[in-house]
Amino acid sequence: FAAHLAAEMGAEVIQVEHPSGEYDAWRYMGIRLKGENGTEAASSWVQERRNAFYVTLDFTKEGSKDIFLGLIKSCDIWMESSKPGSYDKWGLTDDVVLEANPKIVVSHVSGYGQSGDEGYLGRASYDLIGQAFGGLLNLTGFPDPEPPTRASPWTGDYLTALFCLWSSLAGYIYASRTGKGQVIDVAQFEAIHRAISGSMVEYFNAGVVRERSGNKAPAFQPYDVFNAKDGWVVIGAIGPSIFERACQVIGLDYAEWAGVHTDINSDQGLAFDALLRAWVIDHTVKEAVDAFNANNVPCCPVMTARDMGEDPHYQARGVHVEWDDVQVGRVKGTGVAPKFSETPGKIWRGSVPTGYDNQRVYGDLLGLTPEKIDELRRLQVI
Repeated sequence: FAAHLAAEMGAEVIQVEHPSGEYDAWRYMGIRLKGENGTEAASSWVQERRNAFYVTLDFTKEGSKDIFLGLIKSCDIWMESSKPGSYDKWGLTDDVVLEANPKIVVSHVSGYGQSGDEGYLGRASYDLIGQAFGGLLNLTGFPDPEPPTRASPWTGDYLTALFCLWSSLAGYIYASRTGKGQVIDVAQFEAIHRAISGSMVEYFNAGVVRERSGNKAPAFQPYDVFNAKDGWVVIGAIGPSIFERACQVIGLDYAEWAGVHTDINSDQGLAFDALLRAWVIDHTVKEAVDAFNANNVPCCPVMTARDMGEDPHYQARGVHVEWDDVQVGRVKGTGVAPKFSETPGKIWRGSVPTGYDNQRVYGDLLGLTPEKIDELRRLQVI
């Protein structure tokens, strides 16, 4: 995801896969779309794997190291995701890679990092594992005895990818200015841990262990999800002036209720919450959203895919676009974000089959002849 965000903004991205095509579950996981010629691709792959060149390479085979280092010499950034030491066993240590290209930025992404307690470094990790170890899972969901709830769909993975991208670009800026590359250690759990607000300051300095509190903010109200006649809405009032306007919407005297904005668990605070919920349940989602926003109180529906696909604001901003996918044909999904005034991103190609660009990349970039590429394919190097 990190590399493909860059690809949407104009970076030339080469993704290296195993020749079998079986080692990236993202290709096949979830709902599959099928093309006219019978080829299939998962919806997430179609959405997230655009604009890149795809080659195959088996790092266990003789000759693969030289091929890979040939690619490294032409690249600014190498991002990889594996357990620590995976590439070392193939002779591709950081020193070897930096010798091949002293300006390259190497970004290692792993569950627990490249250094630390030896008991952790060899462990595998997925999104849910990272959320649990990084501290996010303990904060999402409702209080005990309800179980913790993962942030969906793959929040820990996406957070890690964003950390990988911004840090890689920071390293690239440094390399551009100094001519010196470096190695970046992106630990999935640390990226997630960095995004849990002041939880650790509270623990280390006040002895407080923050726990799950559901959707409701623990320090002020209203800031929660509310049930309307025909769906769900979110209302947020942070600060006395917004709380006053929220009171006006539901017909309450602010002077009488002002104290409950931050005293949410008192008898009067709970009474306010009950009155607000009673007001919302008597109105449709549209009525509630219109009434609160008319008074400048933040409020919006809890949007489904159908809601977002048909919403006029999404349409006006061109959030959803169509593009041609090599595997499944014409598709529609989420476009490029954010929006640049001078250098807007674009989608020039959708996802492709395994090894689709072997000839182009290995031929044009490394100068390998078609005969040599065919030989490497027969030997299952690529």
